[in-house]
Amino acid sequence: MSKQVKQKKEDFDFIILGAGVTGLSAAMYAARLGLKTLCLGTSSSSELALGGVITTTDVVENYPGFIRLTGTELADKIREHALSYDLVTLKDEKVTEVKKSDVFAVTTEIKTYTSKTILFATGTKWRKLEVPGSVEFENRGVAYCALCDGALYKNKVVAVVGGSDSAAKDAMLLAEHAKHVYIIYRGDQIRPEPINMKRVLANKKIEIINKTNVKEVKGMKAVDHVVLDKPYKNSTKLDLQGVFVAIGHVVLSDLAKHLGVKLNDHNEIIIDHKTSETNVQGVYAAGDVADKPFKQAITGVAEGCTASYSAWQYLSKFKDN
Repeated sequence: MSKQVKQKKEDFDFIILGAGVTGLSAAMYAARLGLKTLCLGTSSSSELALGGVITTTDVVENYPGFIRLTGTELADKIREHALSYDLVTLKDEKVTEVKKSDVFAVTTEIKTYTSKTILFATGTKWRKLEVPGSVEFENRGVAYCALCDGALYKNKVVAVVGGSDSAAKDAMLLAEHAKHVYIIYRGDQIRPEPINMKRVLANKKIEIINKTNVKEVKGMKAVDHVVLDKPYKNSTKLDLQGVFVAIGHVVLSDLAKHLGVKLNDHNEIIIDHKTSETNVQGVYAAGDVADKPFKQAITGVAEGCTASYSAWQYLSKFKDN
């Protein structure tokens, strides 16, 4: 008589791809619901970065409960909260593949983990400035993180390319170090939150150049000027030593796409906004990778916690199996 083979139990109840504030909050909430949870991120690149994109933000003033703190401080507080639960495991490993058979198999550069449910909290990465010279001068004058690199430009002239709220905040941060800061924006007018618009306009170090694009980044060993697509003060040459790019982000949804998760035209994961569920059973998404027009740390955290609750409800069906 042949022995009955017992199916191997999954490694985790819930695997979270992405260790930003959305993923970490989801991990915290999942642990409170009794789910053995793995949260995966990496410190080796911007993708699935530990702490997330918010760690590159100098000042956060719109997260309830904290009048003012840095993005790193906020991420650290949420990570500390998540890791206060023994059911949460946080690993610094880059995810390379996600497959589904009876369960989900999440493969990293080190090993493969299994779970009945997964959450994509993979977020975004910086959109690159694709003009001649932008790649050649990366880390030699072209940068994407004002908080990380701003202090290197003390008493120098720099520019921020972009017109969003992030661009405005980058310009204000850089003005604390640089001699002069240009904001170069292709649109009619930069579009930060009203309070930050007032701050930018009141800062004498900041100068806005609207309806203009950077056509090329030039220099010898490092950046010494950019070429504009139209004259500014009678010249298309703008002398400066640093170019900080703030032109938005690219959604990191490729792993979800390969799993059969539906995306919209912007490559955002389509979710049920009441439950954070995707079209694939047992798969959830939250934060900047999901198809919500208003993306903030607080909205991502809420979606992550909703996903954890939905996963817990889903897993309750398997309790007797």
